[in-house]
Amino acid sequence: MQKWGLSSLTLLLLSGCAKLGPDFRGVTHPPLPKTWSHKNKQASTIEWWKTFHDPILNSLVKQAYTQNLDIKSAGLRIAQSRAALGISQGLVFPQLQALSGQASSTHTGLGDVASAGINFDMGWEMDIWGKYARNMESSKAQLYASIASYDNIMVSVISEVARNYINYRTAQERLIYAKRNVVIQERVTKMTEIQFNSGNVSELDMQQARTQLFNTRTSIPAVELGRINARNALALLLATDAATIEGLLQKGNANNFTSMSKYIAEHKGIVQIKAKKKGLVEINLIPKARLNPYYKIDANLLTKRPDIKVAEYQVHTNSALIGAKMAELYPSISLFGNIGYNTNNSSGSWLNSSNALGVTVGPSFSWNIFNYGRIKNQIRLQDAKFEESLVNYNKTVLSAVADVSNALDGYILTKKQHTENKKAVEATIRAFNISVVQYNDGLVNYQRLLTTVEKLTSTQDRYASIKGNMALNAIALYKALGGGWQISRGKSYISQEMAEKMKGRTDWGHYLDTDMTKLPKDFYTKGENNGQ
Repeated sequence: MQKWGLSSLTLLLLSGCAKLGPDFRGVTHPPLPKTWSHKNKQASTIEWWKTFHDPILNSLVKQAYTQNLDIKSAGLRIAQSRAALGISQGLVFPQLQALSGQASSTHTGLGDVASAGINFDMGWEMDIWGKYARNMESSKAQLYASIASYDNIMVSVISEVARNYINYRTAQERLIYAKRNVVIQERVTKMTEIQFNSGNVSELDMQQARTQLFNTRTSIPAVELGRINARNALALLLATDAATIEGLLQKGNANNFTSMSKYIAEHKGIVQIKAKKKGLVEINLIPKARLNPYYKIDANLLTKRPDIKVAEYQVHTNSALIGAKMAELYPSISLFGNIGYNTNNSSGSWLNSSNALGVTVGPSFSWNIFNYGRIKNQIRLQDAKFEESLVNYNKTVLSAVADVSNALDGYILTKKQHTENKKAVEATIRAFNISVVQYNDGLVNYQRLLTTVEKLTSTQDRYASIKGNMALNAIALYKALGGGWQISRGKSYISQEMAEKMKGRTDWGHYLDTDMTKLPKDFYTKGENNGQ
């Protein structure tokens, strides 16, 4: 029997484990448009913010990568996943390794009895059916998901930095146009008051001029509030204070504020706008993206979008757990052993026993044969979770397709809107200059002049807003394509300062070493295979 048992044990060890459950081979046939390209070409979304050619925006993105608190939290979640994977890997080895000891003295009517012992116990449940292997596979997929989640947060943070920067610049341009138009309306109102005092116009003309001036002044605080909100959002994203952000944002083209009335002239009581660039007095604070929206979308680029990869790794996690649950249907086979020194003698002779040393070795098994369907229902539950994660994956892909389509069409249509609105601005400036001259010559009434002033104000404000929307749609497109996370590759997901603080508090071993926390450059192509 002893020889048979050893032979059977040897056979089991040599044959390894048979992993139950499905083997995950990736999600096939994601619901992508058939017209999209499937060529594996180099992604053009790496460092996409540089297509705006704005050094201040580049600086803000760089600082956000090193300072943003959400990115730091995501890095710590990677560290948590690595530790969880270490726990799963440790279960492959003997699960019980314990050293214990005891000493006692007992007084009875028959005399004093002293006992003592020291024991080393070891137990190893062999992974015959792949329960631990599947759990380790699931933990590894969760690690990959945490890295993809880190990338997804980076995509969101970078796009939010760019979006709020555009909102800030858009508010600045709108303020410049509004303040310029306030200067124009103040001069028109003054001119109308002179005409009223001279008896050339009615009080109605004067009051209408004042009404328009006051309404334009009223709109300025709301635009200013939008600028402040964008600045404060940037301060939060960069984990700094508003004053520091304001100092950064006032560099570059911000000196346009000092020349807001530069192109407004007044000669002999006639207010006009100086001609420049075919009559368009344009401010260039909002950066423009160098983007060709007519390129075909690379389907492979989209399937590597971080949130889609998170959904894919969740599918992998649930797939592996099916096998882990299946293994519970079958008997678990274990090896156990004990070596100990135990005595039980009269007082004063603890170490005098010649039979105190003992060794115990042997196999054991347990089988939950009467579980009343609990295990099978756990398997069914896990299978339903797996299928649900597949549905969620497809939904994530379709959502990404919608994001790309919306941003792409939005950029194209907003660009057309920008072209037409630019013509409208040029026309309103020309109409205003003509109406001023004709009003002073008595050829048109004040209502005609008032209308051109109103159109000038609204058209220029809309022009700045459209420029901002065009840039925002470009940002939305780059975000929809999942660009920007690549800048973290080859860098550590935990700062050196934070790693040193954690090492000083807890024994992290090699987990937080610089070379261990670097994100692999080719993770989405080779990371799953090299265990990174």
